[in-house]
Amino acid sequence: MDNALVALSNELASAVQKAGQSVVTVNARPRSPSSGVHWRQDVIVTAEHTLKHEEEITIGLPDGSVVPATLVGRDPGTDIAVLKASGLTSPAATFGDGEFRPGALTLIIGRGKDSGVNATMGVISAVSGPWRTWRGGMMDRYVRLDATLYPGTSGGAVIDTQGWTLGIATSGLSRLAGLAVPLSTVNRVVDELLTKGHISRGYLGVGLQPLAAPAGLIVLSVEPGGPAERGGVLVGDILVAVEGKPVKDTDAVQGVLEPKYVGTAVKASLVRGGVATEVSITIGERPRRTA
Repeated sequence: MDNALVALSNELASAVQKAGQSVVTVNARPRSPSSGVHWRQDVIVTAEHTLKHEEEITIGLPDGSVVPATLVGRDPGTDIAVLKASGLTSPAATFGDGEFRPGALTLIIGRGKDSGVNATMGVISAVSGPWRTWRGGMMDRYVRLDATLYPGTSGGAVIDTQGWTLGIATSGLSRLAGLAVPLSTVNRVVDELLTKGHISRGYLGVGLQPLAAPAGLIVLSVEPGGPAERGGVLVGDILVAVEGKPVKDTDAVQGVLEPKYVGTAVKASLVRGGVATEVSITIGERPRRTA
């Protein structure tokens, strides 16, 4: 038994040493930095909610050096932000298969300004299918961690016992527990932010409110010149289905507002003055907020 514990301890220490080489500090808020991961060449990924300013960001590297970084883009929906920095002396992360198994041991690797690399261990406590965060982003999987996320750990790497990176740790998407943003979700967001600088979100340009009877959503407002108005939607219409799928609440509409549907025409089934009708709405891109 003693030999088994020693072997496990050594294996975990090796995993932390391996993954810790790609974990950095991100100095983008007062007092204490957050963690980040050298994801690709010159690309750092961190937790979006930890960025309190967008300029004069610096990256603390494992060798103690500090380099400037620029913000490429941020996505509050998935709590992912992408930074670019040159002169990164640390290696980029190495990735596992992206699979999460409930009960499997996992480690969260962060880096502190004074403490250096730090690790906390736990298990993957829950895994389910795609889910929408309270911030409106779409995760490929819901992954809950039964491990402590200490201050400054958000944005660090979630790894397996072999040191392979499986995702990014965040405390910003749940009040109950730390979560892992899965590898596939991080890569999808990184690709779009590097290409466009922002994440496209679809919108219809209507105000909706659920109805108990008949089941559906009543149109309370229509944005002038918006996608719904161009499609022929009127105030007072009752939206009962989108692409043939019944809608009983606003969450049911969110499925057609994913980035992949921007610019795509969808069929909306309405009841207008007691008469069923159908219109085609081309999903628009949600205007970005400006300062």
